[in-house]
Amino acid sequence: MINILYISIEGNTKAFIEKLEDYAVDLNKKDPANPLINAKEIDDTTPFENETQQYFVFVPTYLDGGNGIDNGVKELMTNALGEYISYDNNANLCLGIIGSGNRNFNQQYCLTARRYAQEFNVPFLDNYELRGTKNDVERIYQTLTECIK
Repeated sequence: MINILYISIEGNTKAFIEKLEDYAVDLNKKDPANPLINAKEIDDTTPFENETQQYFVFVPTYLDGGNGIDNGVKELMTNALGEYISYDNNANLCLGIIGSGNRNFNQQYCLTARRYAQEFNVPFLDNYELRGTKNDVERIYQTLTECIK
């Protein structure tokens, strides 16, 4: 099983996770050795819980104030996920971060994911733009399965 925590503000991350889940189901039907996805959406109303299994984090980037690179950064709308990961020992079970965003934002693209990777001392594993493509789903699923072996 591949465990995922994610936050979805405009539905893009949720849509990608759903495609990832469907892809995993299709592969698992062909060969049960292919792990399924267990995804948990985090939002402002999610109560903090102690995670008991290793997981991956999927996070988009939303910033307010500064450019996020050299003159400040203020995370916007994804704070609930960061706080959830920070709760108790949850960060110790995180295996890595997958980022998403809009490439039009240049250096800010996937900045939140890169910051989470640094803050929680885990690898920034991969990225995709907006809702991702079929190739992104296949590549990221492969990355996740390699990390849990």
